[in-house]
Amino acid sequence: MPASSNDIQHAAALLADGKLVAFPTETVYGLGADAENTAAVAAIYDAKGRPSNHPVIVHIAPEADVRYWVQDVPAAAQALIDAFWPGPLTLILKRASHIPDAVSGGQESIGIRCPSHPVAQALLRAFKGGQGGVAAPSANKFGHVSPTTSAHVIEEFPDEIQNGMIAAVLDGGQSDVGIESTIVDMSRLATHGPVLLRPGHITAAQLEQVLGVTIAAPDQAAPRASGTLEAHYAPNTPVVLVDEDKLDATIVQLLAANKRVAVMAYHAHSATAGLQAWRQLNDNPVAYAHDLYADLRELDHVEADIILVEALPASREWQGVRDRLRRAAFDSQGVLQRLLAL
Repeated sequence: MPASSNDIQHAAALLADGKLVAFPTETVYGLGADAENTAAVAAIYDAKGRPSNHPVIVHIAPEADVRYWVQDVPAAAQALIDAFWPGPLTLILKRASHIPDAVSGGQESIGIRCPSHPVAQALLRAFKGGQGGVAAPSANKFGHVSPTTSAHVIEEFPDEIQNGMIAAVLDGGQSDVGIESTIVDMSRLATHGPVLLRPGHITAAQLEQVLGVTIAAPDQAAPRASGTLEAHYAPNTPVVLVDEDKLDATIVQLLAANKRVAVMAYHAHSATAGLQAWRQLNDNPVAYAHDLYADLRELDHVEADIILVEALPASREWQGVRDRLRRAAFDSQGVLQRLLAL
């Protein structure tokens, strides 16, 4: 059932007491803690198995003062805030000196965003009078597929919920966007301009329309940011990306080799008989993103040897979901060849 006002008030009190609370956002579900409580933030890292140098994102209410968290809000950053907050956009800015570096993985920057999900907003408004910040990476084990429903969170953390390490899970239905927020580095404008660290629902073209400049690709000196490791967002079953014109033949080869195959595609294909599972997603990138993680989780449960995913278009509109699938498949390099060689 959707979180009630009493549930939200209770969750805000738990956060204030240093506890962990999972909650919905429009992107994915987050695992939250008081961003100014270093012990609580450390508990997020423990629960997720997350490396301590990998930063988390601080979530604030619409009425909160972003300048409390950062040294400065450049005019270009304010333009993005005005255009896209509340919404699925995280800005990397210079961290204010009084904010613990636990949320930034020891860096001088901080990732901050204002979510649009009504349950997230209600929680943030109830926490510390609406002026607090909730540090919240996705509510899943580090590197795994992100959750887009409360059931996914419960499935991911049965022990941590049972033993109270995660004190509450707020339900807010399925996340509308379905992939994590777009992350833009605005902390080095004088030297690098705006840099797109992680693509998402808000596209590079939309950002450029507001900023009036081309947004740069990540460079080696860019701040570390959530979800930007090469291997990420992966189910337990190996994921392999296959071009559309090779997908049917690849399915036939694997089935001939007595392999258990699951497939995710956005075109109709003929070679579907004998599969463990078949998912045809929408050919619209927004709708595809909405369903991506839920379908990956379902396919992960069908006991397949491999999940084949039809490679996505190279256009900028598909950049966010293409990024997630590339990272999900990163550790599966060579799997297809090994399965066919056996």
